[in-house]
Amino acid sequence: MISKSTIDAVFETARVEEVIGDFVQLKRAGSNFKGLSPFSDEKSPSFMVSPVKQIWKDFSSGKGGNAVTFVMEHEHFSFPEAIRYLAKKYNIEIEETVQTDQDIAEANEKESMYLVSEFAQKFFQSTMLNSDEGQAIGLSYFKERGFTSDTIKKFGLGYSPETWDAFTKEALGQGYKLEFMEKVGLTILREDGRHFDRFKGRVMFPIQSMSGRVLGFGGRILTNDKKAAKYLNSPESDIYHKSKVLYGIYHAKQSIAKLDNCFLCEGYTDVIQMHQAGIENVVSSSGTALTPDQIRLINRLTKNVTVLFDGDAAGLRASIRGIDLILEEGMNVRVCSFPDGDDPDSFAKKTPHDDLIRYLDENAMDFIQFKASLLMKDAKNDPIKKAELIRDMVTSISKIPDRIKREVYVQECARIMDISEEVIFNTLAQLTQKDISDANKKIKQEQKAFEVHKTENVAVNAKVDVQYILERKIIELLLRYGNVEEEFKDSFWKADEDGELKRVEERTKCKVYQRIFLSLQDDEVEFVNPHFKDIYNNLMDFFNQNNEFNLEKYLMDLPPEMAQEITSIIMEDEKNPLNNWEAKEIYVKMKETTISQNVTETVLTFRRFLIDKVIREVMYNLPKESNADNSEVLSLITDYNKLSKDIAEILGRVVIPYSF
Repeated sequence: MISKSTIDAVFETARVEEVIGDFVQLKRAGSNFKGLSPFSDEKSPSFMVSPVKQIWKDFSSGKGGNAVTFVMEHEHFSFPEAIRYLAKKYNIEIEETVQTDQDIAEANEKESMYLVSEFAQKFFQSTMLNSDEGQAIGLSYFKERGFTSDTIKKFGLGYSPETWDAFTKEALGQGYKLEFMEKVGLTILREDGRHFDRFKGRVMFPIQSMSGRVLGFGGRILTNDKKAAKYLNSPESDIYHKSKVLYGIYHAKQSIAKLDNCFLCEGYTDVIQMHQAGIENVVSSSGTALTPDQIRLINRLTKNVTVLFDGDAAGLRASIRGIDLILEEGMNVRVCSFPDGDDPDSFAKKTPHDDLIRYLDENAMDFIQFKASLLMKDAKNDPIKKAELIRDMVTSISKIPDRIKREVYVQECARIMDISEEVIFNTLAQLTQKDISDANKKIKQEQKAFEVHKTENVAVNAKVDVQYILERKIIELLLRYGNVEEEFKDSFWKADEDGELKRVEERTKCKVYQRIFLSLQDDEVEFVNPHFKDIYNNLMDFFNQNNEFNLEKYLMDLPPEMAQEITSIIMEDEKNPLNNWEAKEIYVKMKETTISQNVTETVLTFRRFLIDKVIREVMYNLPKESNADNSEVLSLITDYNKLSKDIAEILGRVVIPYSF
C-alpha cells in the first residue's frame, strides 16, 4: 500500500495543467486552458482545465476531476497506478508497505497484463545486453543500424533468445502467471499443453502507451527463414489495440506539443533514427494502415501533420490514402518524400542534424502540390488520366470540414491543373451532396424506430427544469464558498407597540454552509435530484467535520460519478456564461455580486419556486364538485400567495408565476 504521506505529496506537487499537457495540447483561454477532448471525437475544443481550482472538465463526455482522476480516466489506471505515475513524473519517492500475497492475488487482470509486459521488456533488454547470444545477434544488429547505447536504452530495445521457451520459463520462475503471458501474446499454448515463446529469435521493439506503459511488442527476425514473417506484432489484447496506438508517442508527445507539428512515418527504426538525429516529434503507424483513432491521438497534441514517405513510387501511392483521413479530422497536412532508395531511417542516419532540418523544411509540400507532382507523372498528356487525377484531388478537398480552407484549395488545384475553379466547385458540390445524401439516408433509417419517442422528448425538453437549475446553483455555492464566513441580512415582518406590522432587518454572521442548511431546514426542503441530494448531504457532513475545504482533496475520496458531477458544476460557467435565466424567472446572480447576496437571493428564489409549486399542486387537487367546500383550501392558497409575494418583494421583483 502507498503511504498517505506519499499520496498527499503527489496531490500537493502535481499541477493539473502540466499533467494533462503531456497528453492534450492546451491553449490559454483567459484564466483557464482549453483543448480537444481526449475522450471523444470532436472538432471544436470543449475540454477545459482550471489551474486555479486544479480541476478539469470534459464537456463532450461529461468526465471531470483532478490530476489523478485524469490519469486514471485516460490511461485506465487504478488509483495506486495513477499515484505511481505522477510520483515518477515529479520525482517523489514512494513510501509503501511490502505487498502481501493477498495484495498480489487481488491485482486486477489488466494490471497483471501490464506487469507481465513490463517484465518482458526488461527481460528482453537484459538478455540482449548481458548474454553472449544477445550481444552477438541482437546488440550487433542495432549497432549496425547505427543506434547508440543511449538510444537503445531510451526505446527499451531488446532480444528474445532462440530457445523455444526462454522467456516463459523465466517469467514463471519469477511468479508471473501463464494465463496472462498468453493473454498478451508473449506465450503461445499448444493443444497438448506445451508452450513456447511467440517472439523467439527476434530483436524486440516495445510498444508504449502515451504514458509509457508497455502495451505490446514488435519483433523482427534476423534469419533468412522464408516461412517466418519478417515482422511479428503482439496480438490484440485488453491492453493492446494496434489501431489506437502510435509507436513512439510516449517519447514524442512533449516535442509534438511544443513544436506544434508531428512527423508521421511507417516503421519502428524510422522513429528511432529520427530521434537519434535530434528530431523527436515523430511517430509511426508501425507498418499498419493509418486509422482514425491514431490520427485523433495526434490531434490531441497538434493540428499539423507532416507525412514522411519513402522514395519508391509504389510505396508513395499506397500511402497517400491516409491523407484523406487526416483531412477529415480538420488537420493540416504536409507531405515530405525522400530521394529514391531512401527512407526516414537511412536518410536521417547519413544526414547531419542541421541539413536534415533544412531538408524537411524545404521539401515538405502541401498535399495538393504533392498529389499533383506524384500523379501527373502517370497522367502526362493522357486527358482521361488527368481527369481522374483532378477528381482524386477534389475528393481529398471534399474531406476538409472548414469551408474557407476548401475554397483556398480549390483555387490552388485550379491553378496547378490549369482548369477553371467553376468546374472544380461543381464537382465538389456533387461529391458533397452525395455525402450528405448518404448520411441523411443512414440517419433516417436509424431514426424511424425512434420517431414517437423523439416527439415526446421534444415536448418534455421544451420546458426548463427550474428546480434542477436552482438545486445545482445551491451545490455550486457550497462548493465555492461553503466554508466562507459572511454577514447575512434577514428581512421579516414584526409588530410594533401599536400592533402594526413593519418590515425589519436583522444582520447575522455565519458560514455559508450553515446559512444554507438552516434556510432549507426551516422549510423542510429536500432536493429532488438524487445526485444533488447525495452531494448536498456529503458536503454538509464534510463541512461539519472539517475546518478547511480544499476542493482537490475533497474530490480524492469521492466516487467517480459524484466527482464528475461536481467538476461539471464548478466548470460549467467557465465554458458558457449564464443564459438569460431571468426571462424564465430564474434569478441566478453572477459571481461579481457579494457572496451573501448571491446566497440569499438563490435560497429565496428556491423557496419561492417551491411555494408556487405547492400552490399549483393544491389547486390541481381541488375537489371538482360544484357543492364542495373549498374555503379552507382557498385560504391556504391565499396564504401561500402572500408568502410568495413577500419573497418577491424582498427580492425586488414583480410577481410572475413559474410555469410547470
